[in-house]
Amino acid sequence: MSFELMASMMCADYGNLEKEVKSLEEGGIDSFHIDIMDGRYVPNFAMSLNDMRYIAQATKKPLDVHLMIEHPNNRIHLFLNHLRPGDTVYIHPEAEYHPSTTLQSIINAGMVPGIAVNPGTSVETVMEMLRIVKKVLVMSVNPGNAGQMYLPYVGKKITKLLSMKEDMDFEIYWDGACSAEKIMEFAPKGVRGFVLGTTLLFGKGQAYGETLGNIRELKF
Repeated sequence: MSFELMASMMCADYGNLEKEVKSLEEGGIDSFHIDIMDGRYVPNFAMSLNDMRYIAQATKKPLDVHLMIEHPNNRIHLFLNHLRPGDTVYIHPEAEYHPSTTLQSIINAGMVPGIAVNPGTSVETVMEMLRIVKKVLVMSVNPGNAGQMYLPYVGKKITKLLSMKEDMDFEIYWDGACSAEKIMEFAPKGVRGFVLGTTLLFGKGQAYGETLGNIRELKF
């Protein structure tokens, strides 16, 4: 079974960031997930534009940029200028007055447009944008911090999105509290990729290649 694995780089060791990127790359990670937080849309600061730019220069793997910022359209060019065609940019619809305008800027720059859907955001409120985006990042925890507990009602939202993805032509990705059990449950149902953080990948005292290999060998 084929599914994508993305490394949540806000969980990486910043004292050895170059080594972290190379180890993940050699271990078989599919892309690097970059969480940008402004301390306003979410109550935390995480990665910065410079962090994103450094990782973009350090790897040829795709970047998966998750903008947890207010009014991303005001600053979207700062991020797009340092990304490559084919990289993904997610915005939160609630953070923008006219999210479709921001998504169009992402498309015009040659990037993959995506939206991130919070646990408290219903599918119905983002319905029209599902026809614009190529990726939907479903948050299984409230955004802003690593190491949170999975919110079980999110599973029903994923089921609803799975029933719509073929007609609307988008793929579904999981972000937050991603365990082996969740991959085993939702990958067979059609979730395309999983963001890996402290639950499964980082801080485990194990080589990334070994961890990623074990995940890909899960028995479904």
